[in-house]
Amino acid sequence: MARFLVIGDFLAAVFWVFSIVDCVVQPATRHRGVSKGVWIAIVVLLPVIGGALWFTIGRTRKGRTADQERYLTLDDTPPAAERISPAEQERLIRELQEELARFDDQGDTGSPGTTPGTRP
Repeated sequence: MARFLVIGDFLAAVFWVFSIVDCVVQPATRHRGVSKGVWIAIVVLLPVIGGALWFTIGRTRKGRTADQERYLTLDDTPPAAERISPAEQERLIRELQEELARFDDQGDTGSPGTTPGTRP
């Protein structure tokens, strides 16, 4: 029985150290919810629980930033719309309008650098 406790303690310590290192090396853009410093404090002060929280809710998926995660989960239901400030909503609308304008400027050429009616 004591052997299992020693092995369990060792695995918990390895998980704790791995969680701390993972939290520290991730860029601040991949930290969800609170700032990077707060996540580090959570993981350090709550060894196993903090690490589990970090991996389940604190970090975004590989290749995505926290902002991209928010856009992927955002829908037009009232609770989701209330989480964004009016200034942030205006900024998002402006970004979408600019992106649509860029698509309109490209026209129906298919690929950049070709003109309509010609074959690439």
